[in-house]
Amino acid sequence: MITIKRSEINKILKDAVNFLKEMNFALPPFAYWSPEEWKSKGSEYDEIRENMLGWDITDFGSGDFRKVGLLLFTLRNGNLSKADKYSKTYAEKIMIVEEEQVTPFHFHWNKMEDIINRGGGNLLIQLYNSTENGEFSKEKVKVSVDGRNYYVEAGSIITLTPGESICLYPGQYHKFWGEKGKGKVLVGEVSKVNDDKNDNRFYEKTGRFPSIEEDEPPLYLLCNEYPPGR
Repeated sequence: MITIKRSEINKILKDAVNFLKEMNFALPPFAYWSPEEWKSKGSEYDEIRENMLGWDITDFGSGDFRKVGLLLFTLRNGNLSKADKYSKTYAEKIMIVEEEQVTPFHFHWNKMEDIINRGGGNLLIQLYNSTENGEFSKEKVKVSVDGRNYYVEAGSIITLTPGESICLYPGQYHKFWGEKGKGKVLVGEVSKVNDDKNDNRFYEKTGRFPSIEEDEPPLYLLCNEYPPGR
């Protein structure tokens, strides 16, 4: 089983906090609650727990976060399985993408999303349409970048410089990484409700939440680690 040490997760989180401060991007207070503080939080914070808001670190089962991985912080989200309780139809994330750090090819069955370069380096996104059996299509891909709509050849790579954004459609395979030599990238995502359990289709088999080797106490809890409300 591939594991990641808690000390590495803590270092990733410290680096993320420093970069967010450098980029002048403020997170909500719960981002910085300690594990002990979380134990005192009641059911009034269940929206955070049940919609998995907060810190999210994945290596996609690669065992090498710096090469294939992503750090995310989910700021807001609805919940399709509990729509009567959480009626938001949208979600928002902030992500940090390192130079040449890959998020593998995947698409969403239902979610449409805007991926936004909020600052730092350049974000590279490679695009394919998908076929009915989940393969890469050879047909041209529709691209929508900040109100400009056009078509590119299958497998084309789109460069997003700071301030630029792209709309990704359901069924559209995408893979992204930070351009070498340009620095890490602060990436925003604005989308329909995010449902990782049912709406993601990766081209190759991947993992989601890594197994953690507890070699030191957690700095902050990840979104799948919250204790239940009191």
